[in-house]
Amino acid sequence: MIYLDYNATTPVHPEVIKVMIPCFAEKFGNPSSFYRLGREVKTRLYHARAKVAACIGAEPGEIYFTAGGTESDNMAVRGIARFLKERGNHIITSSVEHHAVFKTCAALEKEGFEVTFLPVDSAGRVDPDALSKSITSRTILVSIMAANNETGVIQPVEEIGAITEEKNILFHTDAVQAAGKIPIDVTEIKADLLSLTGHKLYGPKGVGVLYIKKGVSVEPLITGGSHEGHLRAGTENVAGIVGLAEAVRLAKDTLDDESRRLCLLRDRLEEGLAENVPDISINGRDAPRISNTSNITFMGVDGESILLHLDLKDIYASSGSACATGSADPSHVLRAMGIGPREAQSSVRFSLGKEITASDIDVTVKTVAEIICKLRTISSV
Repeated sequence: MIYLDYNATTPVHPEVIKVMIPCFAEKFGNPSSFYRLGREVKTRLYHARAKVAACIGAEPGEIYFTAGGTESDNMAVRGIARFLKERGNHIITSSVEHHAVFKTCAALEKEGFEVTFLPVDSAGRVDPDALSKSITSRTILVSIMAANNETGVIQPVEEIGAITEEKNILFHTDAVQAAGKIPIDVTEIKADLLSLTGHKLYGPKGVGVLYIKKGVSVEPLITGGSHEGHLRAGTENVAGIVGLAEAVRLAKDTLDDESRRLCLLRDRLEEGLAENVPDISINGRDAPRISNTSNITFMGVDGESILLHLDLKDIYASSGSACATGSADPSHVLRAMGIGPREAQSSVRFSLGKEITASDIDVTVKTVAEIICKLRTISSV
């Protein structure tokens, strides 16, 4: 098996599993319970909160645990919009956001909010000047992702954060695909809210984080008990939280070396395909990208056909976001970059990770070249 879909999800790191196991057995108590077993588990929650905070330049009290990146994004965007609706009703985001932000903003339009979906250039980047000009007296939130899940393109979040800080507007960034691949420091980005999730960086599924800067208020999405500072009711997923925190720590400790390694492998993949497969286009190549992601258009060939043939060879890639699988529509990210619908549907995302070797890349290049040749021959006939 050659797994090239690490942006969809990752295997859980053995060290992460190791710290999670006690939470299923002897340390199984409810962290809200008053007695010793509950207090011991609550201590584990605090240490996990502190561990995540230290990795992103935050304070433990600014870390709130959720059920994943989608909930974190919803909590940030909906929570701020509804809390500040008396102050203003204008939100700014981009046309290439993950659906967790993109569709949430679209839903808020039905509640009376005005949303500006900023265009991107052909490389997939937002123009900070255009963002600045879009701000009005009614703007309450800017939400721009740190790195795109389909193309790997890195957005100029530091410039955007400087603009929002100057204009006293809250800034949220979806860092789900950026975490573990580029350095993340909320003070440098000047983010007021930041989302990340466990299963994109070798942690468990079903657990995420929303950083909320001290002094920023959001309206809770889930009400009930006083969990997570009264912002998310429900008994915490202790095992998942402990695992996520360890995954974040491991990712930060290995970030530089792993990024260099993956960048070399990604370049090997792209160069190999460029040499062996005619008429391809690497989407977002002219922009800064996270090191593990390559989105390639294979002209004249359906992307799903490529994926099915790769699947038969035990090579796993994707046509874009796993959350959009099953949709007949071409990628909204590629369309926003000016790529035509047919070309967008001829695109495949390869995302690399820890288990990938140079040998895997060479096998993939050879296999893809054979598949494209076969499919184009059939198409021409």
